[in-house]
Amino acid sequence: MTDPFRQPAADSAPIARAEDIPLSRRVAAFAFLMVTDFFYGWSWNTVDVLRPFIKESLGLTLTQAGSMYSAQSAGMLIGAVVLSQLADRFGRRRMLFIVMAGYSLALLAGSAVENYAQVLAQRFVLGLFLGGIFPIVVGIYVGLFAQAVRGKLASLYNGTFNASAVVLGLAIGVVANHDWRLLLVIGGSIPLSLCALCFWLVPDERKFRAFGAVDDEPPPKATKLPIMELFHPHLRRKTLLLAIMFGLNFFGSQAFVGWVTTYLREVRTLDDVTIGSMVAWQFTASIAGGFFWGWCADRFGRRFNALGFLLGSACVVAYVALPAGSSLVMLAGAGYGFMIASSVVWGPWIAELYPPRLRSTAASIFNWGRIISFFAPLITAAVAERFSLATAMLLAAAAFSIAAIIWWSLPETLAHRRTT
Repeated sequence: MTDPFRQPAADSAPIARAEDIPLSRRVAAFAFLMVTDFFYGWSWNTVDVLRPFIKESLGLTLTQAGSMYSAQSAGMLIGAVVLSQLADRFGRRRMLFIVMAGYSLALLAGSAVENYAQVLAQRFVLGLFLGGIFPIVVGIYVGLFAQAVRGKLASLYNGTFNASAVVLGLAIGVVANHDWRLLLVIGGSIPLSLCALCFWLVPDERKFRAFGAVDDEPPPKATKLPIMELFHPHLRRKTLLLAIMFGLNFFGSQAFVGWVTTYLREVRTLDDVTIGSMVAWQFTASIAGGFFWGWCADRFGRRFNALGFLLGSACVVAYVALPAGSSLVMLAGAGYGFMIASSVVWGPWIAELYPPRLRSTAASIFNWGRIISFFAPLITAAVAERFSLATAMLLAAAAFSIAAIIWWSLPETLAHRRTT
C-alpha cells in the first residue's frame, strides 16, 4: 500500500483524498487543533483577566492598561491578513507551527516586561501571531471532514476557547496572588513544547484533495497575493458583505457585553455577587448555544443560524426593558449568550464560500470586522452620555439585526440546502 502523504511530483495533482485518511488520524488532528485553540484562548484572555495584576505591577493608569487590548487587537488584525495569506501560499500546517511557536514565545516574553512601552510591544506581537490561528485552523479542519459535521466541529472548537477562559479564571485564585507572570509562563511553555507535533498529527493539505472535492479539481495553489482574489468581480460583493457583517457583530458585542457589568452596577444597582452570577449564566449559555447552533447549521443550513442574531437582538431589548430586580433580566442575558452563539458556524461557512486554495485567507475576513469594533466604545460612550447607557446598549440590537439580514442575503453552502 502506498503512503497517501508521500511528497508528490512537481506540478502533479494530489495523490490522495481526505476521505482516504483514516478517521482516527483526522480526529487526532482535530484534537491537536483544539489544544492549539485552548492555549490561543488562554493567551488572548490574559489581556483582560490579568489586567489588574499587570496594571498594579507596572504602575499603569487605567487608560494605559486598557490600551493593551487595543495593541493586541491591532496586531491580530494585521496577523490575520498576513499570516492567512502565507498559509494559503506556503501550507497551513507549516504556518500552524510558526504561529504556535510565535504566540508561545510572545506570551512568555510578557513575563519579562517592565514598563508600559514594553507591554504594548509585547501585546502587539502576541496579537500578530494570534491573528493567524483562526483562519489557519479553519482552513485545516474544513478540508479534513465532511460538510455535514463541520458545524458540530466548530461548536467543539468554540467551546475549547471558552473553556480556556474558565480555566484561566480559576487559575488566578491558585497562582496569580503569588505571581501573575506564572500564568504567562504556563500558557506559553506548554504549546511551545507541543507545536512540533503538528508535523506528525496534522496532514499536509497540499498533498491531498479536500473532503468532498471532485477528482478533477486542481491542487489548492493560491496566487502570490491571495487577498486580491477575494476582490475578484465574482467574489467582491460577497467579501464586502461578509466584512460588514462581521464588523456589525463585533460592534454589537462591544455595545452590549462591553457595558453589561457597568449597566448592572450603575443602572440596576446590583451587588457584585449578583452581577457575577448573571455574567456566569450568560457565559454558560453561550457554550450551550454553540453546540445547539452547530447542530442546527449542519441540519438546516448555514443561513438558518441568522435566526439566532434576530432572537439575540430581542434578548438585548428585553434586557434593558424589563423592570429592575426582575429575575427575567438574568434569563434575557442567558438568552443573549445562547442566541448570539449561532455565529459558531461562521468559520466553516466562510471556508465553504470560497475556493479551497483561499480558505485561510477568506477566514481572515472575520477579523477585518475588528476595524469597526475599534470605534464601538467611543460611539456607545457618546450615546450613553447624550441619552442613557440603556440606549447605547440597544445599538447592539440594531447591529445584530442588520447583520442577520446580510447573513440571510448571502449564499447557502450546505449541499442539501443550497440555493442558486
